[in-house]
Amino acid sequence: MSRMPVDENERRARQEAHWLVREFGAEAPLYAAMKAEKAIEQKDFGRCARWKRVLEILSDSPSANVGRGVAAK
Repeated sequence: MSRMPVDENERRARQEAHWLVREFGAEAPLYAAMKAEKAIEQKDFGRCARWKRVLEILSDSPSANVGRGVAAK
């Protein structure tokens, strides 16, 4: 099975998710949600979409990894 190249937005979302988990552990989704809310308030819907993707990535990662502060690969 060949891997499809990851586009820039996906790479950036994964990078943000990894950083949030490293910095905030189990509270990472809360911080991502706050960033998404701020983007909506500023009517920056592209940025909001990226933060929504970050939330999806965080919800897909195993809770054991989030608890230890390690992002899933």
